[in-house]
Amino acid sequence: MELQEHERIDDLHINNYRIIQNPKAFCFGMDAVLLSDFINVKEGARVLDLGTGTGIIPILLEAKTKGGFFTGLEIQKESAKMAARSVLMNNQQEKIKIVEGDIKEADKLFPLSYFDVISCNPPYINQGKGLISEASPKAIARHEILCNLEDVVKNASKLLKPGGKFFMIHKPHRLVEIIEVLKSYSLEPKRIRFVHPYVHKEPNMVMIEASRHGKAMVKIEKPLIIYKDIKKYSDEIYDIYGYEKSEKSEHLGIREE
Repeated sequence: MELQEHERIDDLHINNYRIIQNPKAFCFGMDAVLLSDFINVKEGARVLDLGTGTGIIPILLEAKTKGGFFTGLEIQKESAKMAARSVLMNNQQEKIKIVEGDIKEADKLFPLSYFDVISCNPPYINQGKGLISEASPKAIARHEILCNLEDVVKNASKLLKPGGKFFMIHKPHRLVEIIEVLKSYSLEPKRIRFVHPYVHKEPNMVMIEASRHGKAMVKIEKPLIIYKDIKKYSDEIYDIYGYEKSEKSEHLGIREE
């Protein structure tokens, strides 16, 4: 696979799959990997990942599950092309398709009530919050520049089958807002799992599963702890990444961009 300027190929440690990334633009972070592990995909399911970026979530879900077909939607042309090349490099083109397009126009790109599962690792930072020097790929991935929480949830609800599942990772300080928006679009929270950097620290991420037209009942799962000691990942993080627990953490190559 011929690489463009600044690109590199990273090993995903599953099925010999690899992924093309450009650290000058944006690299996937731990949040995407954790979300891929949190998502439940039944055999034969149709799966859509909104704002797929490098394509990491569809690539990992195809490796980890028996889903029928996976689609990644990405608005940034170069990111979409890069993701498509990663799919081709892994010979996943029969199971994964990368579509260039806007989340806000997703209901015009795909059939309504079509997908069994929709996932999203959305921008976390509200418009007007934080410093944005330019609309770079990193800024677009982190700030609500091209879409916001409501755009994601509204279109996910339109595209999910009744009873279909929506999975998202976000920041805990926006949890009340997230639940309000989900419920306003008939997505009922069913599972919530907080992610803590250390067992004694407050959570810095939260993963949510919601069901379209689901009944009002939510399960709070046990916390996911990233580190069990300084520079030492927890056993669950080793399992999620597919590493041997005997490997030294500094050699894991786990990036948290």
